[in-house]
Amino acid sequence: MTIRRLDNVLVVVEDLDAAVAFFTELGLELEGRSPIEGRWVERITGLEDVRQEIAMLRTPDGHGRIELAMFHTPKAVSPEPRPAPTNTLGIRRIMFAVDDLDGVVARLRPHGAELVGEVVRFENSYRLCYVRGPEGVIVGLAEEIG
Repeated sequence: MTIRRLDNVLVVVEDLDAAVAFFTELGLELEGRSPIEGRWVERITGLEDVRQEIAMLRTPDGHGRIELAMFHTPKAVSPEPRPAPTNTLGIRRIMFAVDDLDGVVARLRPHGAELVGEVVRFENSYRLCYVRGPEGVIVGLAEEIG
């Protein structure tokens, strides 16, 4: 076996408080926040003078994590165009299974979430949608039906 598990996904944000509020409203649990700096982080990121604050959140089942990072230095850069469409190269979305898709979308709207397309039904298996969250990150929501 080459890997043991997917540990976490990093999302770089400009407003850490707003991103934490968005993902906790979605149902993730905040494990903690911490400043990060020093030579080790500069060596692993390939950046100089790194000062950032991170927040680690976990899914309710304890198996998945999202790491949110806000860079104080060097400043984060934005992809173009902004917000990037769903066919932009690279990691484009994070998908979560939810119990009440409509309720989750309604709870996320006050946190800036907006539908990317529309809510669709996939056969008799799922109701699905994409919402755009903090920093343009696309969050997929899947409600199992039937």
